[in-house]
Amino acid sequence: MNYYIVIPAHNEEAFMALTLQSLVEQTVLPTKAVIVNDNSTDTTAEIVLAFAEKHPWISLVNKTSDAIHLPGSKVIQAFQKGLETLDENYDIIVKADADLIFPVNYFETIINHFQSDEQIGMVGGFAYIEKNGDWILENLTDKDHIRGAFKAYRKATFQQIGGLKPAMGWDTVDELLCKFYHWKVVTDASLKVKHLKPTGANYNKTARYKQGEAFYSLGYGFFITSIASLKLAMRKGKPLLFLDYIKGFWKAKSAKKPLLVTKEQAQFIRNYRWKKMKEKLI
Repeated sequence: MNYYIVIPAHNEEAFMALTLQSLVEQTVLPTKAVIVNDNSTDTTAEIVLAFAEKHPWISLVNKTSDAIHLPGSKVIQAFQKGLETLDENYDIIVKADADLIFPVNYFETIINHFQSDEQIGMVGGFAYIEKNGDWILENLTDKDHIRGAFKAYRKATFQQIGGLKPAMGWDTVDELLCKFYHWKVVTDASLKVKHLKPTGANYNKTARYKQGEAFYSLGYGFFITSIASLKLAMRKGKPLLFLDYIKGFWKAKSAKKPLLVTKEQAQFIRNYRWKKMKEKLI
């Protein structure tokens, strides 16, 4: 199976070479890898071009956008820019971050999963971060969720869910829509991806309400949003974030912001979330 990778990158000179080297060393190489240099002011572009000279399947696309790093919209707009440069001769499309080190068999294993079952729509490994010299499982990891840092989609799945939404919550709505359309989402704990920069490290203060807005845009409703907000705030070790998330939810609701899903999909999502909550309680 051919796989294409699109990697948005903004000022990633500290990690870009490590990420690309881990791709070059894969047991099954990408057919194409597009790195989208999104308004970088460092040497990210030069690093990519140096790799592209040696590996023709690597290419660079330059994009100019707002330097503010709001979660969701900026990275997916960059992803979309890269996607537009690709043809459709792929079986798997991958969105990856520029601060990762993949194990050498990562994509060979991903391909094996897709080949094992035609109903598998998404596959991913687990994220590990460095702490005191050890690589530990990132605390936002969930066995039922593929981290936004590395998403691999079957072509038919990617097209049916309508691609990726340029808003915070994109890496949750994609999986929920997979389930809505009866695709399977698979995580493989044996695939340990080194995540070199903690999630949200570059988010500024204006992003703090975005999570609550994302819960609203997924059609969660207030009660499910409250539970999800409390859980996420506790996972991050910052209980007061709960208040920011709730405020973000009400701001979005008051402004009547459009949802990322249809009414039918929102109802499915609420039912699905209730079901998962009940399973955990029981």
